[in-house]
Amino acid sequence: MAFAFKAFCIALMVGAPLSGVWLASSLAAFANRATWLPVAAGLLLFPGLPLAWEGIGVLRGRRDKKAKGRRRFLTFSDRLILRTLALNLVFLVVLLAAYPSRAFVALSTRGDWMLDGHHGPKAESTRKVLLTLAGAVEWLYTASHDNPYREGREGQGDGVDPSPTPTAKPIPTASGTPTSPIASTSPSGTAPSPVASSSISPAPAPVPVPVPDLSPIAPRLPNAYPFPSTLHPAVASMPKEVEVSISSVAKYILAHEPDPLQRVKALHDWVADRIAYDTPNYVAHKVPDADRDAQAVFRSRVGVCAGYAKLLAELAKVTGDEILYVVGDARSEEAPMEGEGHAWNAAHVNGSWYLIDPTWDSGSNDNGTFKKKYGTEYLFTPPDQFAITHFPDAQKWQLLEHPLSRAEFFRRPVLAPAFFAHGLELRNPDRSQVSVGSSLDVALGNPRNVFVLGDFTPKHGTARTECKGDQHTAMHCDFPAAGTYDVRLYANDKRYGTYAYAGSVEVNARP
Repeated sequence: MAFAFKAFCIALMVGAPLSGVWLASSLAAFANRATWLPVAAGLLLFPGLPLAWEGIGVLRGRRDKKAKGRRRFLTFSDRLILRTLALNLVFLVVLLAAYPSRAFVALSTRGDWMLDGHHGPKAESTRKVLLTLAGAVEWLYTASHDNPYREGREGQGDGVDPSPTPTAKPIPTASGTPTSPIASTSPSGTAPSPVASSSISPAPAPVPVPVPDLSPIAPRLPNAYPFPSTLHPAVASMPKEVEVSISSVAKYILAHEPDPLQRVKALHDWVADRIAYDTPNYVAHKVPDADRDAQAVFRSRVGVCAGYAKLLAELAKVTGDEILYVVGDARSEEAPMEGEGHAWNAAHVNGSWYLIDPTWDSGSNDNGTFKKKYGTEYLFTPPDQFAITHFPDAQKWQLLEHPLSRAEFFRRPVLAPAFFAHGLELRNPDRSQVSVGSSLDVALGNPRNVFVLGDFTPKHGTARTECKGDQHTAMHCDFPAAGTYDVRLYANDKRYGTYAYAGSVEVNARP
């Protein structure tokens, strides 16, 4: 028993310094700082400082006449173990207290910095182990990372279990083929419009609420993802006198759209089109209670993500559709490396669950100014694709057969729906942040031969520099100086025209 206990203590003595060095070096790599300094600090913490502490103790003992001849209770190895543990545990606690949120993100994204350039079986196995170990400090991230849109247990879908249908039935694409699983707070860019339709059998139509006119407003939209960036006819031609209350708007939509899938789209369209994001208060980190209240947002037509999501859920209560309020973290074009509190929706349609983010389909934030631009990229988005930018507090609302860990969520590059709509595949780099010398080579899979452009900006700058490449599968970015850069990708079906934002990667350059 004594031998086992001593072996355990020795393991702790070795593990504590290694953990401290790993955390400190990962934070340095994440911040684009030299990793040799934390490694040197590790050598100081073991065996440097413990031995120095022992030496000081020995000198004091020699000077203390009363201590002479007195037998020590602890052996040299015992004292070395205890002093090593004490110093290194203090070091770890200080680091975690100073960077409670960033520590987890750094370990998740750069915890394998020492394996850069290595891709063999052993390297990949080691990466998996390190990623698993990073999960050990996730509790600190969740404890220190406040989500202002979380209210008690609201939004977690308590009492609702989507597990019988863990993944939504795939909504056909414009070509009629189901979308393939893939791998903010206001991203920009638009998805291409479908060119053909593919129908989904609707559930029995609800009994319509009496309204002045129940005749069809226009031909039905195709049930396809991504939907065209066109407002539902019932929303586009809704009379002003109807838009006086949540109830009247919802009843009007219910009366004019019997198909549940199309009706949920209409509810989404009204919220995404009629509500503006309260960017000034968001930028000032002041979110009034009214911005999170469905009735107040309806009256003012202004709110934050919680207001959008709650308003959509309230409209659905009137129409009899099941739409829930979901909260969690989000990564966007503006903040790809830092999770930010966010709120969105999960909708139950025709026996399956789908994910919706009316806020991100409402427009974008441009240097503190909200630019209104209705879209449908985050309407019924495939769960694997939605999970790239949205991580719910309740794991079940990922709607994935094999849910992601939070560490995996932060490790993946931020890719927009337009990236997948164009059939692109990011082959290199394969993570959200990488360290390079003076340049980065981007490699893409591009079976449709669409046109791709790229540029980069300093992390805290605005000057954009174009990357060179063949506009299809290869891109080369030359960085002028050491620093952190945001490399962005854009895609378009044609050589000339508007290129949609497709994704971004953070790069630490050290020429």
